[in-house]
Amino acid sequence: MFWVTAGVAALGVLIALEIVARRYCGQPGPITNQAREVILAPKPGPLYGGMALMLVVLTWRQRFIAVAAAIGIDAVFVLVRWAVGARTSGSHPFGNGALWVMLGCAFIAVTRRTGQERVLLLKGVGLGLLLVTGRKIGDTWLLITSRTRPMVLDQYVAAADHALGNPSWLAGRIVGATDPIGPLLLHLVYGQLAVAAVVVALYQLRDVAAERRFPRHHLVRTFLVIGLLGPGIYMLFPMVGPVFAYGPGASGTGGVQWAVADLWPHTPPPIHTPHPMPYDEITPRNCMPSLHTAWATAIFLHTRKGPRFLRFAGAFWLIATLTATLGFGYHYGADLVAGVVFALTIEAALRSFDRGWDRAGLRLVAHGTTVFAALLLAYRYLPVEMAGQPWLSGPLLLLAMASVIHGFIRTTRSWEPRLAPVRQRETQPEPV
Repeated sequence: MFWVTAGVAALGVLIALEIVARRYCGQPGPITNQAREVILAPKPGPLYGGMALMLVVLTWRQRFIAVAAAIGIDAVFVLVRWAVGARTSGSHPFGNGALWVMLGCAFIAVTRRTGQERVLLLKGVGLGLLLVTGRKIGDTWLLITSRTRPMVLDQYVAAADHALGNPSWLAGRIVGATDPIGPLLLHLVYGQLAVAAVVVALYQLRDVAAERRFPRHHLVRTFLVIGLLGPGIYMLFPMVGPVFAYGPGASGTGGVQWAVADLWPHTPPPIHTPHPMPYDEITPRNCMPSLHTAWATAIFLHTRKGPRFLRFAGAFWLIATLTATLGFGYHYGADLVAGVVFALTIEAALRSFDRGWDRAGLRLVAHGTTVFAALLLAYRYLPVEMAGQPWLSGPLLLLAMASVIHGFIRTTRSWEPRLAPVRQRETQPEPV
């Protein structure tokens, strides 16, 4: 019933976004864009990553067959497009094969499998398709935010960010000073977040084929919930980011005509009474909270029980992602604080759901939700006061985030099973 309910809910979200995208944006939605990739060249996205997640339910022989089939199908598509001279600008030459293999496995599950084998294969296909379709849903959400939220609230958060010392401006200058090596490395980390997530998820799901069941909780669940709920906050708190609101835009041109002034990253914005400002209908309003920070935090959390290399990789990805989000001017420091609280609250809710919602879990989720709501209200209604008292409001922001981190660590540790000490059996002295 859980998987059926989740499937119906996902289908409902897809249909709703398809209708909204066509009616208010005049663009095809996630269902149409995904259907096109069965034949047309796919847009950049984790198609092979989704297939890799599906492979965890197959045997090694079946995995080799699936990978070979995907590569063969892609080769045929590439040759046909080359022969007919089809344009593939802005698209990847490969990916159709992975989608065909996932759809084929779904067909086999329905027609050739029964019982637990059918359920397991359908779960694997569903997991892979959810990752692929989640990218389409995210792209549609971003399009909707840019078309339905003409006014942005960057001036409010820019003022509140004075309490944290304008970290985006500082990081932007530091990253600029390390050009070209620093920006190249950070772009690689920032753009390949989904790849890192797939690697961690594959490690967590490595025993699914042998045990014939999925673990109770894994990274993909957290990723999908963050991606589902985050855009809803974008609609409530639309922002474009420092490089757009106070700079030339990510491309270096065009954005300056909508910016307050060309200030980023060398001159912090002055403190004044903020107000909503208009922006174009192209740039996504995807700053509050920073979902890249939330996703990187989720990767960090899910690597804590892995081998040493995976733990180091998770920590590196989190630090590099935080540096990139600030250093490229995509986010304010306040966005990152909200993103960490957002991720910890969602992770706590998912773990509490698996445990049955005990008192500690409810208290942790309520605390995280309250802190997150308080952050948004403070950014919106107290930015000038925060900027005027940075030595008070800055530590308070960090203390609020630290309280959620401390609560998460304390609660999750209390959930871990504890081994009872083995009592030594008393021996009676032998008679002389």
